Amino acid sequence: MLRLAMCVLLMAGMVRSSAAQQASSNSSTATCSFQDGSQLTVRYKNEKISGKNGPPEGRVWTPGGTPMFLFTQSALTIGNSQIPVGAYSMYVIPRKENWTLILNKNVTEGGKYDEHQDLSRVEMQIGQLSEPNKEFRVIFGHVAPNQCNMRIYFGNVGTWA
Repeated sequence: MLRLAMCVLLMAGMVRSSAAQQASSNSSTATCSFQDGSQLTVRYKNEKISGKNGPPEGRVWTPGGTPMFLFTQSALTIGNSQIPVGAYSMYVIPRKENWTLILNKNVTEGGKYDEHQDLSRVEMQIGQLSEPNKEFRVIFGHVAPNQCNMRIYFGNVGTWA
């Protein structure tokens, strides 16, 4: 079983990451390829950071006004949850002391968040980055043949679990 652990490794060179800019609009992708050839991909809005688009404290947030989408070709373990092969929407709940990552079964483009379709919720830690990002970013780090770590960056905040 593949295991997806979420953590931030702030020192350059500790992980190999892959984030590819899509040609269409302001969407981006982050991809991790496993040793067996399967992939884990997150598609998200490439939102620029300004004072008025910061994350709402304690509420479900969709950066860029649309959920992030996770596509996995392998079964995963996220926190204590077993996630089958498929597509899922992802949301975050930002707080000052931690963030929560939500994996949801609803993958309807433009659909509203429905907590009854939550598959997993994982508490995330936050840390301060030495240099702020100018836009919202999701990055995967490959740390073992069958393990990728995911980081989410917004401004000078890095999140991990």
